[in-house]
Amino acid sequence: MSDGCGFPAPGLHSFLFKPIFTVGGFEFNKVMLLALLTTLVVITFFYVAFGKAKLVPGKLQMVGEAGYDFVRRGIVYETLGKKEGEKYVPLMVSIFFFVWIMNIWSVIPLAQFPVSSVIAYPVVLAVLVYVLWVSLTFKRHGFVGGWKNITGYDNSLGPIKWLVSFIEFFSNLLVRPFTHAVRLFANMFAGHLMLVMFTVASWYLLNSYMIPAAGVSFVMTVVMILFELFVQAVQAYVFVLLACSYIQGALAEHH
Repeated sequence: MSDGCGFPAPGLHSFLFKPIFTVGGFEFNKVMLLALLTTLVVITFFYVAFGKAKLVPGKLQMVGEAGYDFVRRGIVYETLGKKEGEKYVPLMVSIFFFVWIMNIWSVIPLAQFPVSSVIAYPVVLAVLVYVLWVSLTFKRHGFVGGWKNITGYDNSLGPIKWLVSFIEFFSNLLVRPFTHAVRLFANMFAGHLMLVMFTVASWYLLNSYMIPAAGVSFVMTVVMILFELFVQAVQAYVFVLLACSYIQGALAEHH
């Protein structure tokens, strides 16, 4: 609450929710509910779309095939190639739609909150990709070759090879999973904060003598909603694209 004007400014409290119920020491809140609903929505959609797939697809099957094919051809195949990438398509499709639906709750009435703006959820997905990347690296190249792949160790670099290896080690094993998670989190956090600010400002100004300003704020709210719809899809795309690029690096031959 801003002093003097009574404007209920959004802040960190906009991302905190009281428990819906508590069992022992476990608290189940709105964000967890939306994450659970996200899982149910993704599973139900693909089950209904492909559970009884037909040669001549219906409307829902066509939508499902379009979404699946977008991730498969537009992201996985483009990054990993068809031969290497086919086995990772189901995982990447799942991550894409899970992230997208988590994001899109931000503009859904009553929900109005992007699950990805809570850092724990992007972190779990980033750790999943991280573990897959590291395990594939050592599986493909062996113990010594795996470390060479991760650190970029190359004798041809001469005296600076150790410096390069240290930088690559730090970048790949520490910075990479952090930035992978934070990129999604920060965009959804900032977007939700801006959307809340313009929404609250519209209501606040409408109940004052600054009604024209309320109109401007309402227009900005609509603009922010449309912009967020774009950003939500882009962030899901970027998250999966980066995941595929990491896997591609794990599978690539070290030179």
